[in-house]
Amino acid sequence: MTTDATLASHLQELRRGTVVVASLTVLRTPGYGYSLLETLSESGFEVEANTLYPLLRRLEAQGLLTSSWNTDEARPRKFYTTTPQGDAVAEALRTEWARLDDAIGDLSTDSVSTPGSDK
Repeated sequence: MTTDATLASHLQELRRGTVVVASLTVLRTPGYGYSLLETLSESGFEVEANTLYPLLRRLEAQGLLTSSWNTDEARPRKFYTTTPQGDAVAEALRTEWARLDDAIGDLSTDSVSTPGSDK
């Protein structure tokens, strides 16, 4: 596997978790799949529809989202909303993300001792 392919694989793994947090956060305000896709894209999240829609169904099955059909317009749309449980999970994930970001920042500084070093 080339370095580019290895990096792409790791970036994909990293994005998977961030899309969960971002989706639960955005959907505190009801939204349908395509609008969520656009919002995430505008915010810098690279996610494809064939990844997002199964994720929405999985989050709904886990009780983190609810859905309802809006048939008021010409084209029916399934709207998703974060549940209280989903909001609690999103908050916990954002807190953990911040903790990990701080920890990685600490690892990036010269003040961190490495195994076998005298720091």
